[in-house]
Amino acid sequence: MTMSEATKLLPRSVAGHRAWWVVAVTGTAIVVAGAYSTLPGILQGPLRQDFGWSRGAIGLAVSVNMVLYGLTAPYAAALLDRFGVRRVVTAALLTVAAGAGLTTTMTAAWQFTLLWGLLAGAGTGALSMTLGAAVTDRWFDRHKGLVTGVLSSASVLGQMVFLPALSWIIDHHRWRPALVTLTLAALAVIPLVVLVLRDHPAQVGQRPYDSAVFVSAPAPVPGAARRTLAVLRQAGRTPPFWLLAGAFAVCGASTNGVMWSHFTPAAHDHGMPVTTASTLLAGIGVFNVAGTVAAGRLTDRLDARRLLAAFFTLRGTLLLALPLIMTATVRAPMLAFVVLFGLLDLATVPPAVALCRVHWGEDSAIVFGWTNAAHQLGAALAAFLAGTARDAFGTYDPVWLALAAACAAAALLSLAIAH
Repeated sequence: MTMSEATKLLPRSVAGHRAWWVVAVTGTAIVVAGAYSTLPGILQGPLRQDFGWSRGAIGLAVSVNMVLYGLTAPYAAALLDRFGVRRVVTAALLTVAAGAGLTTTMTAAWQFTLLWGLLAGAGTGALSMTLGAAVTDRWFDRHKGLVTGVLSSASVLGQMVFLPALSWIIDHHRWRPALVTLTLAALAVIPLVVLVLRDHPAQVGQRPYDSAVFVSAPAPVPGAARRTLAVLRQAGRTPPFWLLAGAFAVCGASTNGVMWSHFTPAAHDHGMPVTTASTLLAGIGVFNVAGTVAAGRLTDRLDARRLLAAFFTLRGTLLLALPLIMTATVRAPMLAFVVLFGLLDLATVPPAVALCRVHWGEDSAIVFGWTNAAHQLGAALAAFLAGTARDAFGTYDPVWLALAAACAAAALLSLAIAH
């Protein structure tokens, strides 16, 4: 054994291991992408006021964004194996910056669908939870559930950090400066990505964190598109994939699809100021971080299927109660909802990623990407139908009740997944 090889096997401290710096920068990129998912909810009022667009027209752009977000994720996972983390993340940040920046010039609803729906949707899809799962698999040997929880919570942390600031900017300076703020935030992360991110610990002479052996960096995998579709065909032949995809479609509908796009306007229907409602939504993000990290630790210890079922059951119960507690002022029941829904919002991600690892091994990141596509398809459908339902019924109450029933069905699907 050479000195170089021996050095690679020496223990590394937590602070000195590159894995934690990679997690920090990856999380920062996901934080910025997370801010994009909440903006449509606070843009609805200004866009309707400036352009006279219907909620359905705005919801269509949001739905296209969510669909592209979901469909990009599995291909992004394969592109990570082909071109590397640094290149893919840099390209994604440039794409979302372009989408947000060009949206400031739009004058028609179809332009909002093109710029926000297609560009921002594709860029944020490459910076989704699939990126976190791929980075975790490369840089960590143990504690994968915990790290997955940390990176999954980064998306909602972005909502928590940016949402109140963006709401304030829109209230005081209209909506275009808010989009410029997001553009600059995405561009500011790129230098960190270039300096810190690496594709594999072997490239910096380290082993995966907490691994007993040094692991060589894999060669680039060509044919990203073919591989992505091949993995889908293989996974699609197994019942666990469809059960998990169905449950995750409900997950997307009951979180991104309705909460992040329609909670603020729904609260405003009850007389609550938009800034107050946005602050409550940011509060959900605060507790989401704790809930997702805790779910990651639980996933390292407990049956992932039972965790998923429990999380869906509790979420459905909260949605069932929401029409009864939404008022013009913030009261104790609403604060309790914010805390509990925040703890549950993305808690489903670590057990879902763990189930993908159990059933699909090295292809788990791509399979989770397809599961995430189902998540976003459910979110897109809910975002569009919720706006349409509000236009038709004059209230969001039927939406909350329908999603509560869907969460009960998702709990049953989760329990049906084989070990």
